[in-house]
Amino acid sequence: MALFDDPFDATRRLWRGTCSCGAHASQAAHNAALSEEGRAERLVEGAVMRALFPRDATRRAFLSAVGIGAATAALQEVLPIRFAAEAFAQAGAPERKDLKVGFIPITCATPIIMAAPMGFYAKQGLNVEVVKTAGWAVIRDKTLNKEYDAAHMLAPMPIAISLGIGSNPQAYTMPAVENVNGQAITLAVKHKDRRDPKAWKGFKLAVPFDYSMHNYLLRYYLAEHGVDPDTDVQIRAVPPPEMVANLRADNIDGFLAPDPVNQRAVYDGVGFIHVLSKEIWDRHPCCAFAASQAFMTETPNTYAALLRAIIEATAYASKPENRKEIAAQIAPANYLNQPVTVVEQVLTGTFADGLGQVRRVPDRIDFDAFPWQSFAVWILTQMKRWGQIKGDVDYKAVAERVYLATDAAKLMRQTGLTPPSATSKTFAVMGKPFDPDKPKEYLDSFAIRRPS
Repeated sequence: MALFDDPFDATRRLWRGTCSCGAHASQAAHNAALSEEGRAERLVEGAVMRALFPRDATRRAFLSAVGIGAATAALQEVLPIRFAAEAFAQAGAPERKDLKVGFIPITCATPIIMAAPMGFYAKQGLNVEVVKTAGWAVIRDKTLNKEYDAAHMLAPMPIAISLGIGSNPQAYTMPAVENVNGQAITLAVKHKDRRDPKAWKGFKLAVPFDYSMHNYLLRYYLAEHGVDPDTDVQIRAVPPPEMVANLRADNIDGFLAPDPVNQRAVYDGVGFIHVLSKEIWDRHPCCAFAASQAFMTETPNTYAALLRAIIEATAYASKPENRKEIAAQIAPANYLNQPVTVVEQVLTGTFADGLGQVRRVPDRIDFDAFPWQSFAVWILTQMKRWGQIKGDVDYKAVAERVYLATDAAKLMRQTGLTPPSATSKTFAVMGKPFDPDKPKEYLDSFAIRRPS
Protein backbone atom coordinates (compact mmCIF):
# COMPACT_ATOMS: atom_id res chain seq x y z
CA MET A 1 0.00 0.00 0.00
CA ALA A 2 1.62 3.25 -1.11
CA LEU A 3 0.01 5.67 1.31
CA PHE A 4 1.52 8.78 -0.20
CA ASP A 5 0.65 8.56 -3.90
CA ASP A 6 -0.58 11.96 -5.09
CA PRO A 7 -4.37 11.86 -4.64
CA PHE A 8 -4.76 14.79 -7.04
CA ASP A 9 -2.97 13.08 -9.94
CA ALA A 10 -5.68 11.77 -12.27
CA THR A 11 -3.21 9.47 -14.02
CA ARG A 12 -2.27 7.56 -10.86
CA ARG A 13 -3.96 4.91 -8.78
CA LEU A 14 -4.03 5.58 -5.03
CA TRP A 15 -2.89 2.05 -4.25
CA ARG A 16 0.29 1.43 -6.18
CA GLY A 17 3.85 0.72 -5.24
CA THR A 18 5.83 3.15 -7.45
CA CYS A 19 7.10 6.61 -6.54
CA SER A 20 4.27 9.11 -6.88
CA CYS A 21 6.48 12.09 -7.74
CA GLY A 22 8.76 10.30 -10.19
CA ALA A 23 11.92 11.56 -8.49
CA HIS A 24 12.71 8.47 -6.43
CA ALA A 25 13.66 4.92 -7.26
CA SER A 26 10.79 3.53 -5.19
CA GLN A 27 7.81 4.67 -3.17
CA ALA A 28 9.68 3.66 -0.01
CA ALA A 29 12.48 6.10 -0.92
CA HIS A 30 9.90 8.78 -1.69
CA ASN A 31 8.16 8.25 1.67
CA ALA A 32 11.44 8.45 3.56
CA ALA A 33 12.29 11.75 1.85
CA LEU A 34 9.04 13.50 2.78
CA SER A 35 9.09 15.94 5.68
CA GLU A 36 6.97 15.14 8.74
CA GLU A 37 4.50 17.88 7.77
CA GLY A 38 4.43 16.73 4.16
CA ARG A 39 3.84 13.11 5.18
CA ALA A 40 1.00 14.08 7.48
CA GLU A 41 -0.72 16.33 4.94
CA ARG A 42 -0.34 13.80 2.14
CA LEU A 43 -1.72 11.08 4.43
CA VAL A 44 -4.82 13.12 5.30
CA GLU A 45 -5.37 14.13 1.67
CA GLY A 46 -5.10 10.53 0.58
CA ALA A 47 -7.54 9.34 3.24
CA VAL A 48 -10.09 12.02 2.28
CA MET A 49 -9.82 11.29 -1.44
CA ARG A 50 -10.20 7.57 -0.79
CA ALA A 51 -13.33 8.22 1.24
CA LEU A 52 -14.84 10.56 -1.36
CA PHE A 53 -13.81 8.47 -4.36
CA PRO A 54 -13.45 4.79 -3.44
CA ARG A 55 -13.20 3.95 -7.16
CA ASP A 56 -10.15 5.21 -9.07
CA ALA A 57 -12.14 5.62 -12.28
CA THR A 58 -14.55 8.08 -10.60
CA ARG A 59 -11.69 10.06 -9.04
CA ARG A 60 -9.87 10.30 -12.37
CA ALA A 61 -13.01 11.53 -14.13
CA PHE A 62 -13.60 14.19 -11.45
CA LEU A 63 -10.02 15.49 -11.57
CA SER A 64 -10.00 15.53 -15.37
CA ALA A 65 -13.23 17.54 -15.38
CA VAL A 66 -12.45 20.24 -12.78
CA GLY A 67 -8.66 20.28 -12.74
CA ILE A 68 -6.20 19.68 -9.93
CA GLY A 69 -6.11 23.29 -8.69
CA ALA A 70 -9.87 23.59 -8.35
CA ALA A 71 -10.12 20.18 -6.68
CA THR A 72 -7.41 21.07 -4.15
CA ALA A 73 -8.95 24.44 -3.34
CA ALA A 74 -12.42 22.97 -2.94
CA LEU A 75 -11.19 20.24 -0.65
CA GLN A 76 -9.17 22.65 1.50
CA GLU A 77 -12.14 25.00 1.87
CA VAL A 78 -14.72 22.36 2.75
CA LEU A 79 -12.46 20.12 4.85
CA PRO A 80 -9.74 21.35 7.27
CA ILE A 81 -7.02 19.14 5.84
CA ARG A 82 -4.20 21.40 7.03
CA PHE A 83 -5.51 21.37 10.59
CA ALA A 84 -6.07 17.62 10.52
CA ALA A 85 -2.55 17.10 9.19
CA GLU A 86 -1.10 19.29 11.94
CA ALA A 87 -3.02 17.34 14.58
CA PHE A 88 -1.77 14.08 13.14
CA ALA A 89 1.82 15.33 13.07
CA GLN A 90 1.58 16.23 16.75
CA ALA A 91 1.59 12.55 17.73
CA GLY A 92 5.05 13.14 19.19
CA ALA A 93 8.56 12.28 18.13
CA PRO A 94 9.82 8.80 19.08
CA GLU A 95 11.60 8.78 22.42
CA ARG A 96 14.06 6.30 20.96
CA LYS A 97 14.96 5.84 17.32
CA ASP A 98 17.47 2.98 17.42
CA LEU A 99 15.66 -0.32 18.01
CA LYS A 100 16.21 -4.05 17.70
CA VAL A 101 13.39 -6.33 16.59
CA GLY A 102 13.94 -10.09 16.53
CA PHE A 103 12.48 -12.37 13.87
CA ILE A 104 12.50 -16.02 12.82
CA PRO A 105 13.35 -16.48 9.09
CA ILE A 106 9.88 -17.46 7.85
CA THR A 107 7.40 -15.73 5.53
CA CYS A 108 5.09 -15.08 8.50
CA ALA A 109 7.55 -12.33 9.46
CA THR A 110 7.21 -10.63 6.07
CA PRO A 111 5.94 -7.23 7.34
CA ILE A 112 8.58 -7.02 10.07
CA ILE A 113 11.38 -7.98 7.67
CA MET A 114 10.34 -5.96 4.60
CA ALA A 115 9.78 -2.80 6.67
CA ALA A 116 13.58 -2.49 6.96
CA PRO A 117 14.78 -2.66 3.32
CA MET A 118 11.60 -1.05 1.95
CA GLY A 119 11.72 2.03 4.16
CA PHE A 120 8.62 1.64 6.34
CA TYR A 121 10.60 2.04 9.57
CA ALA A 122 12.60 4.96 8.21
CA LYS A 123 9.40 6.73 7.21
CA GLN A 124 8.40 6.75 10.88
CA GLY A 125 11.76 8.20 11.91
CA LEU A 126 13.07 4.89 13.24
CA ASN A 127 16.35 3.09 12.74
CA VAL A 128 15.35 -0.54 13.24
CA GLU A 129 17.75 -3.46 13.14
CA VAL A 130 15.82 -6.65 12.38
CA VAL A 131 17.75 -9.52 13.93
CA LYS A 132 17.51 -13.06 12.58
CA THR A 133 17.02 -15.46 15.49
CA ALA A 134 17.37 -19.23 15.73
CA GLY A 135 14.17 -20.28 17.51
CA TRP A 136 11.12 -19.19 19.43
CA ALA A 137 12.51 -19.87 22.89
CA VAL A 138 15.43 -17.58 22.02
CA ILE A 139 13.05 -14.89 20.74
CA ARG A 140 11.07 -15.10 23.99
CA ASP A 141 14.13 -15.00 26.24
CA LYS A 142 15.81 -12.12 24.40
CA THR A 143 12.67 -10.01 24.56
CA LEU A 144 12.09 -10.80 28.22
CA ASN A 145 15.73 -9.83 28.90
CA LYS A 146 15.21 -6.60 26.90
CA GLU A 147 17.87 -7.50 24.34
CA TYR A 148 15.12 -6.96 21.77
CA ASP A 149 12.73 -4.01 22.00
CA ALA A 150 9.97 -5.93 20.22
CA ALA A 151 9.71 -9.15 18.29
CA HIS A 152 8.07 -11.34 15.72
CA MET A 153 6.22 -13.89 17.85
CA LEU A 154 3.77 -16.71 17.38
CA ALA A 155 0.23 -15.48 18.05
CA PRO A 156 -0.14 -17.54 21.28
CA MET A 157 3.22 -16.48 22.75
CA PRO A 158 2.19 -13.09 24.22
CA ILE A 159 -0.70 -14.87 25.95
CA ALA A 160 1.60 -17.55 27.35
CA ILE A 161 4.13 -14.94 28.53
CA SER A 162 1.43 -12.83 30.17
CA LEU A 163 0.05 -15.87 32.02
CA GLY A 164 3.47 -17.20 32.97
CA ILE A 165 3.08 -20.40 30.94
CA GLY A 166 6.53 -21.71 30.06
CA SER A 167 8.29 -18.64 31.50
CA ASN A 168 8.05 -16.15 34.32
CA PRO A 169 4.92 -14.00 33.88
CA GLN A 170 5.40 -10.59 32.31
CA ALA A 171 2.74 -8.24 30.98
CA TYR A 172 2.96 -8.65 27.21
CA THR A 173 0.92 -7.27 24.33
CA MET A 174 0.06 -8.17 20.76
CA PRO A 175 -1.06 -5.04 18.94
CA ALA A 176 -0.85 -6.49 15.41
CA VAL A 177 -1.16 -9.80 13.59
CA GLU A 178 1.57 -10.40 11.04
CA ASN A 179 -0.08 -12.94 8.77
CA VAL A 180 -3.13 -15.11 8.34
CA ASN A 181 -2.97 -18.62 6.84
CA GLY A 182 0.58 -19.37 5.64
CA GLN A 183 1.16 -22.83 7.13
CA ALA A 184 0.75 -26.41 5.95
CA ILE A 185 1.03 -30.03 6.98
CA THR A 186 3.91 -31.51 5.01
CA LEU A 187 4.79 -35.21 5.02
CA ALA A 188 7.87 -37.10 3.86
CA VAL A 189 7.64 -38.34 0.27
CA LYS A 190 7.60 -41.96 1.49
CA HIS A 191 4.12 -41.29 2.93
CA LYS A 192 2.42 -40.31 -0.34
CA ASP A 193 0.11 -43.32 0.00
CA ARG A 194 -0.74 -42.55 3.64
CA ARG A 195 -2.95 -39.50 3.23
CA ASP A 196 -5.57 -40.61 5.78
CA PRO A 197 -4.61 -39.20 9.22
CA LYS A 198 -6.02 -42.35 10.82
CA ALA A 199 -3.00 -44.12 9.31
CA TRP A 200 -0.56 -41.79 11.05
CA LYS A 201 -0.54 -43.52 14.43
CA GLY A 202 3.09 -43.91 15.48
CA PHE A 203 4.22 -40.91 13.39
CA LYS A 204 6.80 -38.47 14.69
CA LEU A 205 5.58 -34.98 13.85
CA ALA A 206 7.14 -31.59 14.41
CA VAL A 207 5.81 -28.12 15.22
CA PRO A 208 7.89 -24.97 15.77
CA PHE A 209 6.94 -24.40 19.42
CA ASP A 210 4.58 -25.64 22.10
CA TYR A 211 2.78 -22.27 22.23
CA SER A 212 2.03 -21.95 18.53
CA MET A 213 -0.89 -22.05 16.16
CA HIS A 214 0.99 -24.88 14.46
CA ASN A 215 0.75 -27.02 17.58
CA TYR A 216 -2.92 -26.24 18.21
CA LEU A 217 -3.99 -26.66 14.56
CA LEU A 218 -2.10 -29.96 14.21
CA ARG A 219 -3.65 -31.28 17.42
CA TYR A 220 -7.08 -30.11 16.29
CA TYR A 221 -6.68 -31.76 12.90
CA LEU A 222 -5.51 -35.06 14.38
CA ALA A 223 -8.23 -35.14 17.05
CA GLU A 224 -10.96 -34.45 14.49
CA HIS A 225 -9.76 -37.61 12.72
CA GLY A 226 -9.85 -39.64 15.92
CA VAL A 227 -6.08 -39.51 16.58
CA ASP A 228 -5.03 -38.53 20.10
CA PRO A 229 -2.06 -36.15 19.65
CA ASP A 230 -0.56 -37.13 23.01
CA THR A 231 -0.84 -40.92 22.85
CA ASP A 232 -1.14 -41.95 19.19
CA VAL A 233 1.69 -39.82 17.75
CA GLN A 234 4.76 -37.96 18.96
CA ILE A 235 4.78 -34.20 18.58
CA ARG A 236 8.09 -32.44 19.15
CA ALA A 237 9.24 -28.84 18.88
CA VAL A 238 11.77 -28.20 16.10
CA PRO A 239 12.95 -24.72 15.02
CA PRO A 240 11.66 -23.95 11.50
CA PRO A 241 15.15 -23.66 9.91
CA GLU A 242 15.89 -27.24 11.03
CA MET A 243 12.67 -28.92 9.90
CA VAL A 244 13.57 -29.83 6.33
CA ALA A 245 16.90 -31.30 7.42
CA ASN A 246 15.10 -33.45 10.01
CA LEU A 247 12.62 -34.61 7.38
CA ARG A 248 15.46 -35.48 5.00
CA ALA A 249 17.28 -37.39 7.77
CA ASP A 250 14.12 -39.40 8.53
CA ASN A 251 14.03 -38.07 12.10
CA ILE A 252 10.40 -37.04 11.60
CA ASP A 253 7.56 -38.16 9.35
CA GLY A 254 6.16 -34.70 8.80
CA PHE A 255 5.38 -31.33 10.33
CA LEU A 256 2.86 -28.55 10.54
CA ALA A 257 5.16 -25.67 9.78
CA PRO A 258 5.20 -22.05 8.65
CA ASP A 259 6.31 -21.25 5.15
CA PRO A 260 8.67 -21.25 3.34
CA VAL A 261 9.54 -24.48 5.19
CA ASN A 262 6.80 -26.48 3.45
CA GLN A 263 7.70 -25.20 0.01
CA ARG A 264 11.39 -25.77 0.63
CA ALA A 265 10.65 -29.44 1.43
CA VAL A 266 8.93 -29.71 -1.96
CA TYR A 267 11.73 -27.78 -3.70
CA ASP A 268 14.31 -30.18 -2.22
CA GLY A 269 12.24 -33.23 -3.17
CA VAL A 270 11.94 -34.56 0.38
CA GLY A 271 8.31 -33.77 1.15
CA PHE A 272 4.84 -33.02 -0.20
CA ILE A 273 2.13 -30.64 0.98
CA HIS A 274 -0.67 -32.72 2.49
CA VAL A 275 -3.01 -29.86 3.40
CA LEU A 276 -2.73 -26.09 3.71
CA SER A 277 -3.61 -24.65 7.10
CA LYS A 278 -6.25 -22.45 5.44
CA GLU A 279 -8.11 -25.67 4.67
CA ILE A 280 -8.30 -26.31 8.42
CA TRP A 281 -9.26 -22.75 9.40
CA ASP A 282 -9.38 -20.12 6.69
CA ARG A 283 -7.79 -16.80 7.71
CA HIS A 284 -6.52 -18.06 11.03
CA PRO A 285 -3.81 -15.98 12.70
CA CYS A 286 -0.26 -17.28 12.68
CA CYS A 287 2.43 -14.86 13.75
CA ALA A 288 2.33 -11.47 15.37
CA PHE A 289 4.17 -8.31 16.23
CA ALA A 290 4.58 -8.27 20.01
CA ALA A 291 6.07 -5.99 22.66
CA SER A 292 6.10 -5.77 26.43
CA GLN A 293 3.63 -3.61 28.31
CA ALA A 294 6.66 -1.75 29.71
CA PHE A 295 7.93 -0.83 26.24
CA MET A 296 4.48 0.44 25.29
CA THR A 297 4.04 2.61 28.41
CA GLU A 298 7.63 3.84 28.84
CA THR A 299 8.12 4.89 25.19
CA PRO A 300 4.59 5.45 23.84
CA ASN A 301 5.64 7.50 20.80
CA THR A 302 8.26 4.94 19.80
CA TYR A 303 5.71 2.17 20.26
CA ALA A 304 3.15 4.03 18.12
CA ALA A 305 5.69 4.75 15.36
CA LEU A 306 6.85 1.14 15.29
CA LEU A 307 3.29 -0.13 15.16
CA ARG A 308 2.38 2.30 12.37
CA ALA A 309 5.31 1.00 10.34
CA ILE A 310 4.17 -2.60 10.87
CA ILE A 311 0.55 -1.81 10.00
CA GLU A 312 1.56 0.00 6.81
CA ALA A 313 3.94 -2.78 5.78
CA THR A 314 1.23 -5.38 6.47
CA ALA A 315 -1.25 -3.48 4.32
CA TYR A 316 1.31 -3.22 1.51
CA ALA A 317 2.00 -6.96 1.74
CA SER A 318 -1.73 -7.70 1.55
CA LYS A 319 -1.79 -6.52 -2.09
CA PRO A 320 -1.13 -9.46 -4.46
CA GLU A 321 0.52 -7.19 -7.01
CA ASN A 322 3.28 -6.39 -4.49
CA ARG A 323 4.19 -9.97 -3.60
CA LYS A 324 6.97 -10.57 -6.16
CA GLU A 325 8.67 -7.32 -5.22
CA ILE A 326 8.49 -8.30 -1.55
CA ALA A 327 9.80 -11.80 -2.26
CA ALA A 328 12.93 -10.33 -3.84
CA GLN A 329 13.46 -8.08 -0.81
CA ILE A 330 13.12 -10.75 1.90
CA ALA A 331 14.70 -13.81 0.21
CA PRO A 332 18.40 -12.86 0.70
CA ALA A 333 20.69 -14.56 3.21
CA ASN A 334 20.38 -11.89 5.89
CA TYR A 335 16.61 -12.46 5.97
CA LEU A 336 15.01 -15.75 4.83
CA ASN A 337 18.07 -17.21 3.09
CA GLN A 338 15.87 -18.95 0.52
CA PRO A 339 15.77 -19.11 -3.28
CA VAL A 340 13.51 -16.34 -4.58
CA THR A 341 11.51 -19.01 -6.44
CA VAL A 342 10.58 -20.67 -3.15
CA VAL A 343 9.49 -17.40 -1.54
CA GLU A 344 7.55 -16.34 -4.64
CA GLN A 345 5.64 -19.62 -4.72
CA VAL A 346 4.53 -19.02 -1.14
CA LEU A 347 3.65 -15.33 -1.46
CA THR A 348 1.91 -15.57 -4.85
CA GLY A 349 0.12 -18.83 -4.06
CA THR A 350 1.11 -20.50 -7.33
CA PHE A 351 3.15 -23.48 -6.23
CA ALA A 352 4.16 -27.09 -6.79
CA ASP A 353 2.66 -29.36 -4.13
CA GLY A 354 5.11 -32.26 -4.39
CA LEU A 355 2.36 -34.53 -5.70
CA GLY A 356 2.83 -33.59 -9.33
CA GLN A 357 0.37 -30.70 -9.31
CA VAL A 358 0.77 -26.95 -9.62
CA ARG A 359 -1.79 -25.34 -7.33
CA ARG A 360 -3.11 -21.80 -7.44
CA VAL A 361 -4.23 -20.54 -4.03
CA PRO A 362 -3.78 -16.73 -3.96
CA ASP A 363 -4.44 -16.53 -0.22
CA ARG A 364 -2.20 -19.42 0.73
CA ILE A 365 -0.71 -16.68 2.90
CA ASP A 366 -2.25 -13.29 3.48
CA PHE A 367 -1.57 -10.29 5.67
CA ASP A 368 -4.10 -8.63 7.95
CA ALA A 369 -2.89 -6.67 10.98
CA PHE A 370 -6.09 -6.53 13.03
CA PRO A 371 -5.74 -8.53 16.29
CA TRP A 372 -9.23 -9.96 16.72
CA GLN A 373 -9.75 -10.71 20.40
CA SER A 374 -11.79 -13.78 19.47
CA PHE A 375 -8.52 -15.25 18.14
CA ALA A 376 -7.10 -14.97 21.65
CA VAL A 377 -10.18 -16.62 23.15
CA TRP A 378 -9.87 -19.57 20.75
CA ILE A 379 -6.17 -19.95 21.57
CA LEU A 380 -6.99 -19.97 25.28
CA THR A 381 -9.53 -22.77 24.76
CA GLN A 382 -6.84 -24.87 23.10
CA MET A 383 -4.29 -24.11 25.81
CA LYS A 384 -6.81 -25.35 28.33
CA ARG A 385 -7.86 -28.30 26.14
CA TRP A 386 -4.32 -29.68 26.05
CA GLY A 387 -3.45 -29.05 29.69
CA GLN A 388 -1.25 -25.97 29.30
CA ILE A 389 -3.66 -24.00 31.49
CA LYS A 390 -5.10 -25.41 34.69
CA GLY A 391 -8.10 -24.03 36.53
CA ASP A 392 -10.49 -21.28 35.55
CA VAL A 393 -9.75 -18.78 32.79
CA ASP A 394 -11.20 -15.31 32.36
CA TYR A 395 -11.14 -15.60 28.58
CA LYS A 396 -12.47 -12.13 27.81
CA ALA A 397 -10.21 -10.30 30.25
CA VAL A 398 -7.04 -12.01 28.98
CA ALA A 399 -8.00 -11.40 25.36
CA GLU A 400 -8.60 -7.69 25.96
CA ARG A 401 -5.41 -7.27 27.98
CA VAL A 402 -3.10 -8.95 25.44
CA TYR A 403 -4.68 -8.50 21.99
CA LEU A 404 -4.80 -4.70 21.68
CA ALA A 405 -7.51 -4.30 19.08
CA THR A 406 -8.31 -0.74 20.17
CA ASP A 407 -4.70 0.40 19.67
CA ALA A 408 -4.58 -1.30 16.30
CA ALA A 409 -7.82 0.35 15.19
CA LYS A 410 -6.60 3.81 16.21
CA LEU A 411 -3.32 3.50 14.36
CA MET A 412 -4.97 1.91 11.33
CA ARG A 413 -7.13 5.03 11.06
CA GLN A 414 -4.02 7.20 11.32
CA THR A 415 -2.53 5.39 8.34
CA GLY A 416 -5.63 5.83 6.20
CA LEU A 417 -7.07 2.33 6.72
CA THR A 418 -10.54 1.40 7.89
CA PRO A 419 -10.46 -1.01 10.85
CA PRO A 420 -13.32 -3.33 11.74
CA SER A 421 -16.02 -1.82 13.94
CA ALA A 422 -15.96 -4.80 16.35
CA THR A 423 -13.10 -6.48 18.22
CA SER A 424 -14.40 -10.06 18.06
CA LYS A 425 -16.02 -12.24 15.44
CA THR A 426 -17.27 -15.79 14.99
CA PHE A 427 -15.57 -18.27 12.67
CA ALA A 428 -15.34 -22.01 12.02
CA VAL A 429 -12.48 -24.46 12.39
CA MET A 430 -12.89 -27.62 10.28
CA GLY A 431 -16.56 -26.77 9.96
CA LYS A 432 -17.12 -26.44 13.71
CA PRO A 433 -18.47 -22.97 14.63
CA PHE A 434 -16.72 -20.98 17.33
CA ASP A 435 -18.56 -18.36 19.38
CA PRO A 436 -16.10 -16.30 21.46
CA ASP A 437 -18.89 -15.59 23.96
CA LYS A 438 -19.23 -19.31 24.74
CA PRO A 439 -15.68 -20.65 25.21
CA LYS A 440 -16.57 -23.16 27.95
CA GLU A 441 -19.29 -24.75 25.86
CA TYR A 442 -16.88 -24.98 22.93
CA LEU A 443 -14.19 -26.58 25.06
CA ASP A 444 -16.61 -29.05 26.62
CA SER A 445 -17.73 -30.21 23.16
CA PHE A 446 -14.43 -31.98 22.36
CA ALA A 447 -14.21 -35.73 22.92
CA ILE A 448 -10.40 -35.79 22.83
CA ARG A 449 -8.89 -33.45 25.43
CA ARG A 450 -6.86 -33.52 28.64
CA PRO A 451 -8.55 -33.40 32.05
CA SER A 452 -8.85 -29.87 33.39
